[in-house]
Amino acid sequence: MIPGVGTRRRFSDLNEKEVLALAISSEEDDARIYRTYAQMLREKYPASAAVFDDMAKEEDEHRRQLIELYKSRFGDVIPLVRREHVAGFYARRPIWLVENLGLERIREEAALMERDAEAFYLKAAARTTDAATRKLLGDLAAAEAGHVKTATELEQKHLSGEIKETEERIAHRQFVLTWVQPGLAGLMDGSVSTLAPIFATAFATQNTWTTFLVGLAASIGAGISMGFTEAASDDGELSGRGSPLKRGIASGVMTTLGGLGHALPYLITDFWTATTIAMIVVFVELWVIAWIQNKYMETPFLRAAFQVVLGGALVFATGVLIGAG
Repeated sequence: MIPGVGTRRRFSDLNEKEVLALAISSEEDDARIYRTYAQMLREKYPASAAVFDDMAKEEDEHRRQLIELYKSRFGDVIPLVRREHVAGFYARRPIWLVENLGLERIREEAALMERDAEAFYLKAAARTTDAATRKLLGDLAAAEAGHVKTATELEQKHLSGEIKETEERIAHRQFVLTWVQPGLAGLMDGSVSTLAPIFATAFATQNTWTTFLVGLAASIGAGISMGFTEAASDDGELSGRGSPLKRGIASGVMTTLGGLGHALPYLITDFWTATTIAMIVVFVELWVIAWIQNKYMETPFLRAAFQVVLGGALVFATGVLIGAG
């Protein structure tokens, strides 16, 4: 059975043997996912890794029970039926996408996995006519539903209040170092450094299309420059700032967005309307930067606002004076 659109079976078309085979492969996949989570977290979050190790063992036990039931009813040969073989069946997020998730997001992903599994077992139990099979599937549905409680018990076992607080503090710090700090630097650079060329061009030419093109070029160019600079400046091994690719993406994207914010209004053909909107956008950008500094960098809001607004005002004034001159 090839997992293509035309060859997938509907869940309602599966017989009981195939439903059990699907349940076995699903439990095996989920155990592997939990062990992968544990491996990803073990270095920085050993207590959380232990939680996922125990959750993987629970999935192993479910698989063992399902295999015993299958062998008692259908023999030793279990057909290969996987999630991707069944149309409309729930899928798991590829592990390379999960690698970029933070600790809390991984916990949320695990909770979603348990809800999906519960729904599957309830649907599968409703399909079977064998009493023993129906009982086991119902029990597994209840077990998956109870995994939220189980996960809480495992967290209490492995994560004392102090350990959990320490791990969450480390996770927050890693998020700030990898995403917020380079992203904020990029946003500041894109928002402030492009003010002079954009508004100088605007007041020198009073041509909105030319101004837009200059702003577009300045924003994209600055984004590429900032992205490569951030990625090349530190491999993250010694500083602990995380993947240079992630930091480069955060810095480059936010730099580009910071510049585009006040370049896009110049798609409006009326010069003064475009310029007024662009100035409003600049004001919003600067206050967003101050808010991020206050929230994630713990900079007092008034100090952050004063620094950002003063710097932006000076660059803006420079661009206007050069363009008007």
